[in-house]
Amino acid sequence: MDLSELRSTTGQGAGRPAFDACTAIAEIGIEVAGTLSLALERVDEAAAGGVEGAVALRTLRSEIDAARRVGIAAQQIARLAAGRVGTQPERLDLTSMLRDALVQRRREIESRGLEVRQVLQHAEVIADPALLFALLNTVFDWAAAHTVSRIDFTIELRPWPPNARLQCSFAYRPADEVDSGPMPLDTAPPALDGVSWRLLELTARVLGLSVDRRDNACRTQLSLEFPRTVGDRLEGLSSHELDDPAQLGANSRPLAGSHLLVIAPRREVRNLVREATRAMGLMIDYVTSIDAAQEFCRGSLPHGIVYEGLLDTDRFEALRGEVLAAAPGIAFVEIAEHGKAFAVHNSGGHPFVSVGRDALLGSLPAALMFELARLR
Repeated sequence: MDLSELRSTTGQGAGRPAFDACTAIAEIGIEVAGTLSLALERVDEAAAGGVEGAVALRTLRSEIDAARRVGIAAQQIARLAAGRVGTQPERLDLTSMLRDALVQRRREIESRGLEVRQVLQHAEVIADPALLFALLNTVFDWAAAHTVSRIDFTIELRPWPPNARLQCSFAYRPADEVDSGPMPLDTAPPALDGVSWRLLELTARVLGLSVDRRDNACRTQLSLEFPRTVGDRLEGLSSHELDDPAQLGANSRPLAGSHLLVIAPRREVRNLVREATRAMGLMIDYVTSIDAAQEFCRGSLPHGIVYEGLLDTDRFEALRGEVLAAAPGIAFVEIAEHGKAFAVHNSGGHPFVSVGRDALLGSLPAALMFELARLR
């Protein structure tokens, strides 16, 4: 897929031009440069003592993290637009997947003071599980970045055509700040058309979904329609086709954008993990102790945790239990000092993967693909 071939799939009332590669690149540069400029200002303020140091550093971390997310989204856009992502359609519970995605982000929702309302009918669809889960997270990222009010998610089954429809709506501007003058019909709110929106559009396109977005002076509503909805009769995809590898194509199980926490006291191990995952497009945070990992998980839960086997103590097991109680779908990958390159173990009824340290460069990507895809 060539970036220049992409066209907007949004509704006619949205008033946005066709997707343009140069515009997308410019948007990436503007978002990254603008966010890092704010971060550098914060560093200067902290160094000069103009702002309380701890508060400034927390804000700085948030701004740098926002810039990093833009960069990761750009990597995902490049992968999708280049056609390097295959799809493997499966029968999926869309409602459960959305709930799981929001549970995964629960601590982030609470720490940011967001309000999320769900009105969900049960719906099953045919889609690639990894791409669909990534899309649901991208929808949340886009909404959370722009909302000034509650985020509303709905899933409904349309009578005709008999498709599932996922909607997300929120206010992006307070009602009392809206200009009373008429809003031009051909002008969309530019803040909503950033990199996260481009990634959302492109991921939905690869999944074959219909995308429609309606904006007014202060609110926006996104609608994603699933043409492959499971009903009494599934048009265009039979059970035979679901089992036929020739109909599925190669599936790379893209994990770009997944969030990983690495607990590794030793620098050389952290460097090995960094090198092994360089091409995977993962968002990775590194901590050096269980205490730091506990503090990190209080604010935000990752999709997976990679940890040195020497930390496999009672305190680590307590952390594992706490994390799994909050989000049972989190993956754990142990870096073992010795042993096989790739092995599956069990702890408290929860299976996890172990990778030998000497085989980390070659085996860690496969272990992460296996574990994160299995738990989705």
